[in-house]
Amino acid sequence: MPERPARTYSPDILPLMQSLLGTLADIDVEFRTDLEKILQSAVEEPLKQRAIATLEKRHHERRAPYVREINKLEKQIQRMFE
Repeated sequence: MPERPARTYSPDILPLMQSLLGTLADIDVEFRTDLEKILQSAVEEPLKQRAIATLEKRHHERRAPYVREINKLEKQIQRMFE
């Protein structure tokens, strides 16, 4: 039975993936910090809830492009090993 050649992927993919994941982690930490500040604030509950909704929307919007890039890289890696 002939041996299949070892499959590898571009050496650029791993550093890019690490960078994207690091950026997502930074965004998530900032979100949690801001959320904690809102939750601990003395403002009225309706205002708190609006601030949280705005924060969550911004968090999702900031994360979205990085998540898309990670998904693209994952698909690229999968194709290499098919």
